[in-house]
Amino acid sequence: MTSPGRPDDDLNLRHLLARATAVEQRVRRAVEARQRTDPDPEDAFRGLYLTDENIARLLNEEGARGFPDPVGEEGGAAGASDRVARDDGGAAGPSRLTALESDFGLTPLDTEILLIALVPDLDDRFEAFYGYLNDDVTRRRPSIGLALGLCGVSPADAVARGRLAAAAPLRDAGLLLAEDLDRPFLSRALRVPDRVTAHLLGDDTRDPRLADVVAPWASVAGVGDPAALARILAGGVPLVYLSEDQGGAGTALAASALERAGRRVLGVDLARLAADPVPADAVRALVREARLTGAGLVCAPLDAVSREHPSLLRLLTATPVPTVMVGRVPWDASWSTVPPLLVHAPRVEPSARGALWSEAYRRTGSGAVPAAVDPDHLLAPFLLTPEQVRGAALSAAQTARLDGGTLTPDHVRQGARAQNAAGLDRLARRIEPTVTWDDLVLPPDAHAQLRELTARARHRDRVLGEWAMRPGGGRGRGVSALFAGDSGTGKTMSAEVIAADLGLDLYTVDLATVIDKYVGETEKNLERIFTEAAGVNGVLLFDEADAIFGKRSDVKDAHDRYANVESAYLLQRMESFDGLAILATNLRANLDDAFTRRLDLVVDFPVPDPPQRLLLWNRCLGPTLPRAADLDLPFCAENFELAGGNIRSIAVTAAYLAAEAGGAVTMATLIHAVQREYQKLGRLTLASEFGPYLTMLS
Repeated sequence: MTSPGRPDDDLNLRHLLARATAVEQRVRRAVEARQRTDPDPEDAFRGLYLTDENIARLLNEEGARGFPDPVGEEGGAAGASDRVARDDGGAAGPSRLTALESDFGLTPLDTEILLIALVPDLDDRFEAFYGYLNDDVTRRRPSIGLALGLCGVSPADAVARGRLAAAAPLRDAGLLLAEDLDRPFLSRALRVPDRVTAHLLGDDTRDPRLADVVAPWASVAGVGDPAALARILAGGVPLVYLSEDQGGAGTALAASALERAGRRVLGVDLARLAADPVPADAVRALVREARLTGAGLVCAPLDAVSREHPSLLRLLTATPVPTVMVGRVPWDASWSTVPPLLVHAPRVEPSARGALWSEAYRRTGSGAVPAAVDPDHLLAPFLLTPEQVRGAALSAAQTARLDGGTLTPDHVRQGARAQNAAGLDRLARRIEPTVTWDDLVLPPDAHAQLRELTARARHRDRVLGEWAMRPGGGRGRGVSALFAGDSGTGKTMSAEVIAADLGLDLYTVDLATVIDKYVGETEKNLERIFTEAAGVNGVLLFDEADAIFGKRSDVKDAHDRYANVESAYLLQRMESFDGLAILATNLRANLDDAFTRRLDLVVDFPVPDPPQRLLLWNRCLGPTLPRAADLDLPFCAENFELAGGNIRSIAVTAAYLAAEAGGAVTMATLIHAVQREYQKLGRLTLASEFGPYLTMLS
């Protein structure tokens, strides 16, 4: 591995070439011995392979193509061992080859075999030499038997053969590959992977094999204290599991600890690793890369592989390098033979979140954050990891450039929303909010309660985190509320307004579609929704909540028992949820008292009174729809007891009728639209309601 105390590239190369020169002398002696003992040097078919003359010519090219004297003119080949010893240390520390021997536990025989397999990648003449010695021009790599012979070891030596077994350090660590495995053991070709060759020559470019699985986890200042974890890693603890909640800083804390322990960081995206065609090979390449560069592994998210790929976790936890796993699921002892150190990673708190976002924004080259933009306030409702905060800043900067270059609060919110996972879109309908507080028509108390709900969502980190106002019981930092009222009274629109105020997306889930007649399936459906929602910064609206959050009843048969299990499961899951959940129901009386106790707020949405209906009529007809002079909206507000949703539907119907007639909306048009809405609702058209406009009914 490489560290700041190691020699520069020039000294490292000189040492490697000195060792390769010693290998060249062995090869020369082997070629000369072969030539002396060749039984038929006049063979007419020698043109099918390398001739003695060709080999002699290649041997005589030392001055032009051979290994240069790694030290100077003194010494020559006979002094190679002395030069090796002199170049093997000093103030700069050991060379990469010597470090490789130490880090991978190689014996002197292992190192000599490695060098024998390496020299064709340093000088192409050795392909011809090995073809000649193998007596096969097509086999230009050293065979196992040839390598052992060049080392002066009998091919029948069991100990020496064992150093080239699949489980031996050279091959198990990926430093040496044995090819042609269908051949007898001694005739199998040996090859040094390109990544190992490049490392020994001083090149630390990452193995291209890892391009699809490596993640850019990096340390972040001011997020947690890595000192204790760094001390543990430096002390030799091989495996750590950092559990985290939504918005946790597990990967950043792990990276900081590894760097403080004197190691580099090699991040692993477990979701991508699981999708790799041959994940076991990818793990071997990751471990080799980490050992070559002196790095530790930071693997996340554990949730992506914990259920479907436990064997992959067992491979990763058995590595000989420090490994830190990061995830949200509880640790399963079957995932490793060595119990990990279990640590809980902190969240990125609001103050650190804003500072991290501002620093990432400045690094985009967009300049300072405008004074009108307050990242601390704007990002308070979002639970973001350090990587997501940086991504949000980059996204905001790009969107601002597209819109003219000036950063606005909307750009900050859009960038944060862009970090959401897409899994919840498959289970719920996403609504991008387009309404504001001015669009709501509600009684003052209901309006005030909605404002309080947004305040809870914005300040939950401080109240529930810093001030610890919800201790124990495994409860999360989520905020939950119940919206109760008749259909059309503004429950969904209010949820949309709250989402818009917080800068979040709104996800609506119809709980009536979640219920399954088969035992246990309802819980699975709900768990999938909550699991996906944990990766999303959004407002989760459960419509038709009474379908599953009904009162728990006495158990009279199996149906009652399983219905109670579903309700109990939901009660527990809602308490541990970290997001903002809103439940909407038309029948508040059907909800269980134990469930409503666990809610932060219960907001009642009454049918609007005449003044509120008048305001709704004006807003639903809008400022651009042509209106005739005979419109009598006060009459409509006073006489038609309708919810806001019904009034909006009537306004849309009237607009279509006016468009068809090619004119403005008249009172006759509006009365006709009201009649159609009454028909939908199954209500009678009474003269007491329509009054003087009854004659306009068709």
